Amino acid sequence: MKLRLEAGNDGFDLRFGDRLVLRHSLSCPAVVMARGNADIVMVRGNFRISDSPGDAVTPSGWRTCYQGVELLDGDVAVARIELASNTLKVRTLVAGYDRLRVNFHAEPGEHVWGGGEQMSYLALNGRAFPIWTSEPGVGRDKSTELTQIMDADGMAGGDYWNTNYPQPTFLTSRHDSCWLAVHLDASCYSVLDFTDPGVHAVDVWSNAATFELFADAAPTGLVGQLSTHFGRQPQLPDWAIGGAIVGLKSGASSFDRLERFIEAGAAVSAVWCEDWAGVRETTFGRRLFWDWHNGTRSAQRYPDLKARIAGLHGRGIRFMAYANPYIAVDGDLYEEGRAGGHFCLRQDSDDVYLVDFGEFDCGVVDFTREATRAWFAERVLGREMLDIGIDGWMADFGEYLPTDLRLADGSDPMQAHNLWPVLWAEVNARAVESRGRTGDAVFFMRAGFSGVQAHCPLLWAGDQSVDFTRHDGIGTVITGALSAGLVGNAYSHSDCGGYTSLHGNIRTPELMQRWCELAAFAPVMRSHEGNRPDDNLQYDSNAELLACFARWSRVHAHLAPYVRQLCIKASEAGLPAQRPLFLHYPDEPALFTVQDQFLYGADLLVAPVIEQGAVQRQVILPGEGLWRHVWTGADYAPGTHTVPAPIGQPPVFYRPDSDFAALFAGLQEVLNR
Repeated sequence: MKLRLEAGNDGFDLRFGDRLVLRHSLSCPAVVMARGNADIVMVRGNFRISDSPGDAVTPSGWRTCYQGVELLDGDVAVARIELASNTLKVRTLVAGYDRLRVNFHAEPGEHVWGGGEQMSYLALNGRAFPIWTSEPGVGRDKSTELTQIMDADGMAGGDYWNTNYPQPTFLTSRHDSCWLAVHLDASCYSVLDFTDPGVHAVDVWSNAATFELFADAAPTGLVGQLSTHFGRQPQLPDWAIGGAIVGLKSGASSFDRLERFIEAGAAVSAVWCEDWAGVRETTFGRRLFWDWHNGTRSAQRYPDLKARIAGLHGRGIRFMAYANPYIAVDGDLYEEGRAGGHFCLRQDSDDVYLVDFGEFDCGVVDFTREATRAWFAERVLGREMLDIGIDGWMADFGEYLPTDLRLADGSDPMQAHNLWPVLWAEVNARAVESRGRTGDAVFFMRAGFSGVQAHCPLLWAGDQSVDFTRHDGIGTVITGALSAGLVGNAYSHSDCGGYTSLHGNIRTPELMQRWCELAAFAPVMRSHEGNRPDDNLQYDSNAELLACFARWSRVHAHLAPYVRQLCIKASEAGLPAQRPLFLHYPDEPALFTVQDQFLYGADLLVAPVIEQGAVQRQVILPGEGLWRHVWTGADYAPGTHTVPAPIGQPPVFYRPDSDFAALFAGLQEVLNR
């Protein structure tokens, strides 16, 4: 399938095969250009970005040229569109013009998805989505008191579009077996703007933009193409899908607490101790000491760690840790990093550029430098972590690259900012590969951008608030997994129990129980103690919560044979484990906006309870043929049903004719064991 040009009465059409993708006319120009005037402020990973573009030019005329067309302002060529087989390149021809708006064709009733990992909306219609990796914010709803408080404190409240993992890729449906995807192959700041139903507009902060087009008769095929394009993850290892990862950060006593989980009957695959390198107390809560090595602080926190890890391995339990791409100025590794030239520098001197992470400063490891990538992969992740037996880690952050520092390769930080998570993922993957442990050791990330798929084996949904709120609570992890899965990320999971507890917002038993129900139906089930563990309930705070976690960890482990097949399918066809309903039922437009339930593979349908106090919920059962309720065995016809959903019985259905029907039928016995 190739792009081709068709001339019209007052303009031209660009078609991809038979599919109209861009139309230029007097009433709807394909390209608008301007001179940018940006203002960018960053506070601890929260950005305020604005622009006052001037001297806008809206080309109206056009003429053919070699490999494409030139757009004219009067008789002057001001922009050029060049065509390859599935690539569309737009560039300005006038010096100083560094803003482009490209208007792709939209049809009535068309739905749009994508944008990377979007936490608030699966369908993007009617809204604009800036593509800039950042902290997602706390609250993420300007009408709530929590968001307003956080906005007043370092612009930290966020909005519906803020995300750790944006990606300038969108998918569309034309309702005629025509599924399209458009990807902007650029790392600069951009905006996907779907506020005008007549166009899919993309704003690009550059004088040139390259778009790649994909098409398929079915959404499954389109998602598979995108997965191939961006790179597929290795299959998750058996240990990661075969039980729960228990997150504990209380030093050496974490091992004693782990025993309580095991004694309660939990299926435990690993213990995750993010505080392995030490801790520091801040007003935000208990933070980690950002100095990633098995040194004095680690020895004080976890004596004889290497031997303890070996002991866990002997029992079939893995040990996971934590790292991020910054090093605290008061850490042992800082001076080594500074002497080796491994940090980003200030623009006005050769001093290390320091970032305030909230009561402590850090150097930013400069991954544009090959020697630095090798140093961090080998010296830090290799020798300090993998070589003492650590089996994986949270590869945190990646969103904080400031735009006013100096990079070793001389690149523009505005262009490098979105790429930083990809470079960070590449360094982690490099370390794992160096020890021959690709597909065995697992790191997981929240930050991302186009291309992170080729390096990061597992996403996690970031720092949700410990509540049921619409834009920052438990439900956002479903939306995040579904949206990220559409652009090539097969595996996602969340902090079971939530993370962010501020201004009196603390966990409730109900939230903890409902999160277990959700986490059991993700490829990886992992708990987290949160940013204020002493103020919040933990899964070992009382017998009831411990029993709850144990039950759902057994459910998760029971599903491992099915999840293994999903991993195989992901590696072969690029399909994510958790899928929007429309992915398998594209002929049902009512499913296009459903984001509070999902297909787990093709044979399980999961409708988690994400509304506080709910004891029933509406469930949409798509397609033809019966769906069987896991907990009662009752069969339901396709359609919308109100289903009982008491705590302990979230609505879960399976296809009776599935090859895994017997496995699914055994879930009730496993839960009640």
